[in-house]
Amino acid sequence: MMRRLIDRREFVRLLGLSGAALVVGSKAGFAQTEATQQDSTNAPTNQPSIQPSRKVPKRKFGKTGIEVPILALGGIFDIPTNQIVLERAYEYGVTYWDTAYSYQGGRSEQGMGMFFERHPERRKEIFLVTKTGARNPHDMTAQLNESLERLKTDYVDLYFLHGISDPNVLSNEIKEWAEKAKAEKKIRFFGFSTHANMEVCLEAAAKLGWIDGIMLTYNYRVMNTDRMKAAIEAAAKAGIGLTAMKTQAQPPRRRGQQSQEQGQDPQEAMVKHFTERGFTPEQARLKIVWEDEHIASICSAMYTISVLQANVAAALDKTQLSWVDKAVLFAEAEQSKCEYCAGCTRFCEAAVHHAVPIGDIMRALMYRNSYGDESLARETLSSSVSLAWWKINPAILKVAEQACPNRLPIASLVQEAATLIA
Repeated sequence: MMRRLIDRREFVRLLGLSGAALVVGSKAGFAQTEATQQDSTNAPTNQPSIQPSRKVPKRKFGKTGIEVPILALGGIFDIPTNQIVLERAYEYGVTYWDTAYSYQGGRSEQGMGMFFERHPERRKEIFLVTKTGARNPHDMTAQLNESLERLKTDYVDLYFLHGISDPNVLSNEIKEWAEKAKAEKKIRFFGFSTHANMEVCLEAAAKLGWIDGIMLTYNYRVMNTDRMKAAIEAAAKAGIGLTAMKTQAQPPRRRGQQSQEQGQDPQEAMVKHFTERGFTPEQARLKIVWEDEHIASICSAMYTISVLQANVAAALDKTQLSWVDKAVLFAEAEQSKCEYCAGCTRFCEAAVHHAVPIGDIMRALMYRNSYGDESLARETLSSSVSLAWWKINPAILKVAEQACPNRLPIASLVQEAATLIA
């Protein structure tokens, strides 16, 4: 029988922590959980330092030649009041930090800026990424300049267009802007993030020749299709650095809710299997993504020290999944696909003539119901308020349901999301 992935004693050894310094909640296990409770105090500058005996491993980030840690810190939490998470991330070698102009109304970038003001000498050790929701050079320049001011730095390592779903936005105008920003040394590399139509975006980027990095939704539910495999291969061959996000594949509703309502629970068999194997489904979901060597890093929203330490421990462990473990994951994905939004909005949104931002709505519900983060859910929907999508006749959304490959109950989910706008 395969040994336990990491028991408590092994976790202490891996991180080089004393028993008194170990702060891991039992619910967190050693995997990427979607905890939202935040550490309530800032990190005092005189707090005793945790010195890990090992750092998170690194991989090359595409053609950039830069090595980044396989675990990245996602900055969608209130960083100004959780500086200790940045301090510990740095100490564990989690030196790829991801934020965005819009996160927390700018507080995410400001929080990272607080860290760099306190530790200016560490800036060069951090692979710093931020994102813009703008789509024209004028607004991109304005947002980049404001981001740099918030971050207290004169450059970012990687600048993303935030959340594209259509590669047609990657115009020559955007290319010229990126080249100019690089020449001005405000950004080192350029790319985009995508939660929707990931394969389409990857395929297009691989042909462009000027995209340096992509962050995409990538997990055990979406990674196993022929088209996704080919798209990942093409992007990697083109030298594009790839970062995976949403690796836990959380659904718009609480995991298992719909299946349980129907008298089924695909989760039950999976949990039983991995418990008998000695580790958790969450660990397996991370491991299966890390096994793809085309993926340079996993970006995880680590709200607390316990989640950070848990993910670091999982990254340090060398245990590989067996073929049976992978089969269990893929079987659960198939059995519960009616619960998961795979981001293929080219089907559902096109069916309603793009009158409803279904992809954003599903993601917002995921943030609220699976992450427990209603603030982020509302932020996700804020850009689509002008569409007044919550007023649409639910009968029209039945067309979108028919277009959905996973047959999500889109009409009822959209109605649920309308409460976030009220």
